Amino acid sequence: MRYFFLSFCILVGFTGCASKLSPTSQDDAFASTLQEQNKHFESFSHEENFDELLMLFRENCKAPQTQKVYAKVCEHSLHVKDAKAFFQNTFVLKKVEPNEQRSMLTGYYEPLLHGSLKKSERFKYPVYGKPKDLIKIVGENDAKMRGRSVKGKVVPYFTREEIAKRKINAEILCYVDDKIDLFFMEVQGSGRVELEDGRVIFIGYADSNGHTYKSLGREMVDRGIFSSPEEVSMQKIKAWLEAHPSKIDALLNTNPSYVFFRKMEQRATGSLGVVLTPERSVAVDRNYIPLGSLVAIKSESPYYKVEKFVFAQDTGGAIKGPNRADMFMGYGERAKWIAGELKAPLEVWVMEPKF
Repeated sequence: MRYFFLSFCILVGFTGCASKLSPTSQDDAFASTLQEQNKHFESFSHEENFDELLMLFRENCKAPQTQKVYAKVCEHSLHVKDAKAFFQNTFVLKKVEPNEQRSMLTGYYEPLLHGSLKKSERFKYPVYGKPKDLIKIVGENDAKMRGRSVKGKVVPYFTREEIAKRKINAEILCYVDDKIDLFFMEVQGSGRVELEDGRVIFIGYADSNGHTYKSLGREMVDRGIFSSPEEVSMQKIKAWLEAHPSKIDALLNTNPSYVFFRKMEQRATGSLGVVLTPERSVAVDRNYIPLGSLVAIKSESPYYKVEKFVFAQDTGGAIKGPNRADMFMGYGERAKWIAGELKAPLEVWVMEPKF
């Protein structure tokens, strides 16, 4: 039988047998994909500290949400000796394709405000905790809606403008001396407040009033204050508002969304529940990128260039779309400046586990 099979192969000119040994189109596609994977991985590896990345990955794994994404990988990471090999052999880089929403990297930071535990002529703007009458309702697709109960009916919670005009049923954590800085702390999601006696308290996101976030920068462009979105920065917004104090309230109130805070024992913490790491933590749209994911991002602007591995550890009202991320820059003047100026095209890859 073996001789017959060999003769048959010769008679048909190897057409049916040689194919068993020659590369197929599927083999070529696999080799091409593998080559592309290695190319992308190496481009993100040039200046990477893989030992640091592994340490941060293990910290990231402490969050329950991360365990849902990387259950087996998290366990495996505890026994790794070669950090680079671990990331290269354990994950596949999956490109996140953009949709009609703008692909963009922006930045945020941990601001410093000045405040007091007592209200005074200087310190008169309250930092509210979560209201006692705020109701959270889980709707379709796990959408979380907020409201309040009035005569047995749930109605929308007060808007920013309404909150400014009334006393709400919420603890006042402290008072600060600048309403513009307070507004920006809401946008950042956390901050520090230095009290009159020099003590510093950490403030973190607790909840929101449930109204849709509307960009102040976009509103100022629409009103002709700025000529284009590219002209807008946090620094320019604040400078314009300070130069036109009579317009501050009207402009701030165009964003009906309002953030409530809580006192924290630690510095800036994201939606994942872990302390954010400067230039390693990003806020993403969880509808496209699972919280806790390791992602690779590539972006370049006149002020900031990045091509590295980071962690999806936060969310934000303005962060919408698959190729949209907000890089946590940290604390201090450099972080503040870059976060205020950064707006750059963005490419994103999600690191998917092989097992």
